[in-house]
Amino acid sequence: MRINVHAGHNPAGKVACGAVGLISESNENRRVKDEIIAQLQALGHTVYDCTENNGSGQTDVLKKIVAKCNQHAVDLDVSIHFNSGAGDKSGNGKTTGVEAYVYSASSAAKPYAEKICRAIADLGFRNRGVKYSTGLYILKHTVAPAVLVECCFVDDKDDVELYDYRDMAAAIVMGITGQTVQEAPETDPAEEGEETPTGDQKALYRVQVGAYSICSNAETMRDRLLADGYDAIIVQA
Repeated sequence: MRINVHAGHNPAGKVACGAVGLISESNENRRVKDEIIAQLQALGHTVYDCTENNGSGQTDVLKKIVAKCNQHAVDLDVSIHFNSGAGDKSGNGKTTGVEAYVYSASSAAKPYAEKICRAIADLGFRNRGVKYSTGLYILKHTVAPAVLVECCFVDDKDDVELYDYRDMAAAIVMGITGQTVQEAPETDPAEEGEETPTGDQKALYRVQVGAYSICSNAETMRDRLLADGYDAIIVQA
């Protein structure tokens, strides 16, 4: 697939940034967005990051995002947001949950929105379902079918405690593609000649995270591992 992905709003601390509660929308939607892109690329999909980081105001941010989206011929535009309005900062034992918006019931993005909501609900969030809006700028002005995902609520303690950006991204990727990035097993059987040495010999342990036919996908995974504090190198087979 060819997919546009962007985090809504300016970065935190700038004008027209997102909702703030127990967590910040503009911080978390960027973490989720980056992880979605990494996972989609690891699966072999073509992804464009259309996030805007320097809009002069809300309308300007939206126009710039749409302009970036419409530069690419894609199957789907995905806008990542976090919701607000639950007002449950102490927690009541129930999540307020996930919802997604598409332009209309006939939108080609609707099946993706439904599957995204179900996948996020499988993490334990309440499924608020798919809603329609002809007024949201992104849905109205992108050329490709678009879905706006409200991952969960920034002002609901139960949502925030359940939320993990990697799990959220993986659920969205599953909703879009029906695929997941396979984690490498912790150990693999030793190949002949690679058994763990004994005595004074130094043991060498190798872990392979993935194998990619496209170099840029390997580089994306390497950069992700480095950002998480792991050593990572690319070896050409």
